Amino acid sequence: MIDTSVFQGKKAAYFTLGCKLNFSETSTFARMLQEMGVVNVGEGERADLCLINTCSVTDVADHKCRQAIHRLTRNHPGAFVVVTGCYAQLSPEKVAKMDGVDLVLGSQEKAQLIAFLSEAWMEKKDGEALHRYHTVKTKDIKAFAPSCSRGNRTRFFLKVQDGCDYFCTYCTIPHARGFSRSARIETLVEQARKAAEEGGKEIVITGVNIGDFGKNTGEHFIDLVKALDQVEGIDRYRISSLEPDLLSDELIEWCAQSRAFMPHFHIPLQSGADEVLRIMHRRYDTALFARKVERIKACMPDAFIGVDVIVGMRGETQEHFMQTCHFLETLDISQLHVFPYSERPGTAALRIPLVVPEAEKKQRAARLLELSERKTHQFYMKHMGQQAEVLFEKAQRGRAMHGFTKNYIRVELPPDTADPALDNHIVGVTLGAFNHDKTALMGRFNT
Repeated sequence: MIDTSVFQGKKAAYFTLGCKLNFSETSTFARMLQEMGVVNVGEGERADLCLINTCSVTDVADHKCRQAIHRLTRNHPGAFVVVTGCYAQLSPEKVAKMDGVDLVLGSQEKAQLIAFLSEAWMEKKDGEALHRYHTVKTKDIKAFAPSCSRGNRTRFFLKVQDGCDYFCTYCTIPHARGFSRSARIETLVEQARKAAEEGGKEIVITGVNIGDFGKNTGEHFIDLVKALDQVEGIDRYRISSLEPDLLSDELIEWCAQSRAFMPHFHIPLQSGADEVLRIMHRRYDTALFARKVERIKACMPDAFIGVDVIVGMRGETQEHFMQTCHFLETLDISQLHVFPYSERPGTAALRIPLVVPEAEKKQRAARLLELSERKTHQFYMKHMGQQAEVLFEKAQRGRAMHGFTKNYIRVELPPDTADPALDNHIVGVTLGAFNHDKTALMGRFNT
C-alpha cells in the first residue's frame, strides 16, 4: 500500500533531456504525482522534489544530464532528488553517487516510480542524500510504462512502444531501454479518447522504434494507425519517427487517404553511403530509402519529410561523406537533423579503426546544416500564398505565437493579431513571407 500522505502539498520541479518520448514520460510522471497532491514549484520557490529524466544518446547528453543534476540540487537544497531515463539506466552507480541524489531508477523501475519514491522518501533523513539506485540488466527490462500527456504543451504525446532490437553499432539505446515492447491497441485507443475528452486535437505517436510495434502482442503498427484514426475529437496525428525498412508502402498509401494522419514523416537515414550503412548495421540501403521518399511524394506531393543523419561515424571517409552529400541533394526532403557521431562505451563501433577528427565532424555537420536550411526554405517558398489550416500553440514568453500546418510548416502571427485564446484551435490562414529570421512563414487570417 502506497502512503500518499508523504506527497500532500509538496512542490516539485521537473527537468527533461532528450527525445519526445522522454518529454511524454516526464509529463506522465508529473500527472501521477499531481494526483497524489504534488504541485509544480513556482518561480523563485524551493522544490521538495526534483525529478530529472535523462538522455544518453551522446557524450554531450551525458554531460548535460550531470549539469542538470548539479543545477537542481544547488537551486533546491534539501529536496528529494530522483533521476531516471537512459543515463540513469546505463550509469546508475555514477549518478547515485552525485551530491544530493537520493534515488536512481532504471528503465524497468520507472514504471513503479510512485512506489519506489514513496518508500524512499519516508526513509530520507534531513540533509542526508540516500544515494540509492535500482536497475536491472537489459534482458530483464520488460515493463512498459504507459504515457499519454501534454504537460504544458498543446499537443499530446502518446507512447505506443519502447525499446529496440536493432543494436546499431553506434547506439546504446537498446542497452538503456531494453528490447522492443508495446502496449495493446485497445489500451492506446482508450488513451487517445481520454486525450480528446481533455480537449486535445493533435497527438504525436512516440516510441523508440515504433515500426516494431506489436512484437510482444502480435499486433501491427498499421492496425494501430487505423484504429487511432477512428477516435472522434482528435483531428491530427503525427508519427514521430519510422525506420525506412519498417515504413511500408501500405502505411504510406493509407496515411495519404486517412482522416487525421498528417502528410509529415520523419525517417532516419544516418548515412547516404551504403558502405557506412553496413558498418552501422543498418537494415536498408540508399536505394530503399530513395524509394520510400519517392513513394511518399507520389502519394502526398506536399508532405514534409525530415531525415536524421550522423556525420563523422568511425569508418566514414571523406569519400563516404561526399556520397552522403550527393545523395541528400537528390532527395525531395524538407529538413535534416544532423548529429556528429559520439563515442559511446560498450558499442561495437569502437572496434572500427578509422576515427574522424572532431574538427572534421564539425565541418561536415556545418555543411549538412547549410543544405538542410536550403531544403527547408525551398519547401516553405513553394507554399507561400497558399491557404492552410494551422493548429496554434501556446506561445513561450517573449516569443511570437505560432502553430503548424498539416504538413508541418511553422506559421507565426503578427503581434497585432496574436491572441492567447487561439491556443489549441485550428484556424485558416494565408501563408505569407518569411518572418525576420526565416524560421517560419507569417500567417494572415482568411476572411
